[in-house]
Amino acid sequence: MKNRSISLPFASSVVLFTRAVLMVLTVCLMPVQSASSQTVALPTSAAPLISTNDWPMISINDWSAYSDKFLTKEGRIVDDANGNISHSEGQGYGLLLAVMAGRPADFELIWSFTQTEMLIRNDGLSSWKWDPAVRPHITDTNNASDGDMLIAYALALAAKKWNNQDYRKSATTIAGTLLKKQIIKQNDETILLPAIRGFSLKERADGPVINLSYWIFEAFPVLNELAPSPAWAALTKSGLSLLAKSRFVKAQLPTDWISVHKTPEPANGFPPEFSYNNLRIVLYLSRAGYGKEQLTQQIAKAMTDESGNVKLVNVTSNVKITSLSEPGYRMIPQLAACIGSGVKLTADVRRFTPTQYYPSTLHLLALSYVAHNHPECL
Repeated sequence: MKNRSISLPFASSVVLFTRAVLMVLTVCLMPVQSASSQTVALPTSAAPLISTNDWPMISINDWSAYSDKFLTKEGRIVDDANGNISHSEGQGYGLLLAVMAGRPADFELIWSFTQTEMLIRNDGLSSWKWDPAVRPHITDTNNASDGDMLIAYALALAAKKWNNQDYRKSATTIAGTLLKKQIIKQNDETILLPAIRGFSLKERADGPVINLSYWIFEAFPVLNELAPSPAWAALTKSGLSLLAKSRFVKAQLPTDWISVHKTPEPANGFPPEFSYNNLRIVLYLSRAGYGKEQLTQQIAKAMTDESGNVKLVNVTSNVKITSLSEPGYRMIPQLAACIGSGVKLTADVRRFTPTQYYPSTLHLLALSYVAHNHPECL
């Protein structure tokens, strides 16, 4: 996520991947000490596997409401809270939602814009930002690994759903480049760099710097199909471990930007805040099958204020910066409560009405998961 950014269909090879992850988790992920010296039990379960004919989907009505507001006729997803820019994250989310809605024409429209306007690098990755207010529209060719991961993930799912080998070929290129250039080892952890430039050990005194909301756990098995490597399972292991170690100070929440030069700590030069990036971590954990786990439930509780809104927090001072009351934000802790305790969703989040790009996107992703996996909460 810039400035603030399912249970899934798996092939038989992913079953083996998941079993491998479970073996690693069982052996290696014993309870660890968080930065505040509290013991946190790490997840030991994995996502339930479902067939390719049993996907969590979104309704045509919900997709129409979303696409009417955020999808232009050129194929770009508009971030209406960020100067109407488009970014690789938004294009990836749009592709994923179009697959879930079963809309191949809309998928192709979004992909065509992404491919022609944003994939201008020579390594298969996307420039992170496309700005309609400037010429040229791309002034920074740096990428964002979460956007690239979402794009590759959505392309791989679309390739399976619509038997399109061109989509698979493009997804494979992206996954291979991520594996080669952005997944590295640091202090015996496998980490994901947020971008090609700007976050490495060579570029920062406190590097590498990571953003744990870039760990899209549900995508790793699919990307492993495209570019097979033990690194994807190791990335799952490290993401869970680093989350447990990065629940800082009294807030017990991770900052958006974390130095892993030594022990995880808030990165220099960034506000020490749990903010718009990291509020989606609980959603990603839940959709990957970790919703019932102590780690997920604790983060969900820590990010929720007394009114059920999502609070953004300075983790150093434990002072609340603001509360977010849009249904798409409120949906995230309610998703965790639904999974953990069977608590029914409140009326304001059960039905989708688009607000702004980011909360609307998160809302659809969460609603599709609940409708498919926990209809008792609706």
